[in-house]
Amino acid sequence: MASAGRWSGTDTKDGFEVSDETTTRNAAKAPAATIARAQDQLFDAATGSRRKYAALVVGRPGLFALLAYEFVITLAQPRAGALGLALRKMLYPLLLGACGRNVVFGQNVALRHPHKIRIGNNVVIDDNCLLDAKGETNRGIRLGDGVFIGRNTILSCKNGDIDLGDGANVGFNCELFSASRVTVGRSVLMAAYTYVIGGDHDFSDPAKAVIEQRRVSSGVTIGDGAWIGAGAKILDGVTIGPHAVIGAAAVVREDVPAAAIAVGIPARVVASRGEHA
Repeated sequence: MASAGRWSGTDTKDGFEVSDETTTRNAAKAPAATIARAQDQLFDAATGSRRKYAALVVGRPGLFALLAYEFVITLAQPRAGALGLALRKMLYPLLLGACGRNVVFGQNVALRHPHKIRIGNNVVIDDNCLLDAKGETNRGIRLGDGVFIGRNTILSCKNGDIDLGDGANVGFNCELFSASRVTVGRSVLMAAYTYVIGGDHDFSDPAKAVIEQRRVSSGVTIGDGAWIGAGAKILDGVTIGPHAVIGAAAVVREDVPAAAIAVGIPARVVASRGEHA
């Protein structure tokens, strides 16, 4: 019987020693690292507000790092029009781990732990996006050359990594979550409202609320040239092969071979694209 956790699509991890067959199989693929819940960090009485903010948002200790972050974000993030575009193009790279040429940051693009965000050349990040590279030991977010991120899209790490290959195109209102590793290959086309869920919850103890139990993550891999249809959900532990096609609104909980066409809830392979198989 497949794990109900593979249907849930939740978003954090905290160890992987669970009895469920599917999550145990996924855990064997990639060991999980313990991370704190945001609630625990926010309401920790032993930590002051400034240090909490720095840990959750800035990602670096020290007053100078905090002031530099605040200066850039306050001046550039909300600014509309050509002036805002120019300010973000000039100032955002000061916070980032790396930033290539001709990168466009839309209005209200939010950065968290920006020193762990690396961006290639000729990248567009549209309005109201969130790039959150949060974590203690992760590498963070990497966007290759020619990547496009549609407006209102969220790239969210909880001690995981997100890697988008050259030419990847992510539509608006998407979310890519990683508690271990989410890899999107070159020239992947991801339509609007897609959710890539690189994490899950153990729910084996019925006496406990799910939120109080351990979290798991095996990660997600999407191969080069794949097309993910609008509203699709890619669950933790899934690998989608190169040049595969995932139908709109599909829920993918098992691996999809290269050049296969998979549709439905749960997704099933219904055809092959032939020349790429």
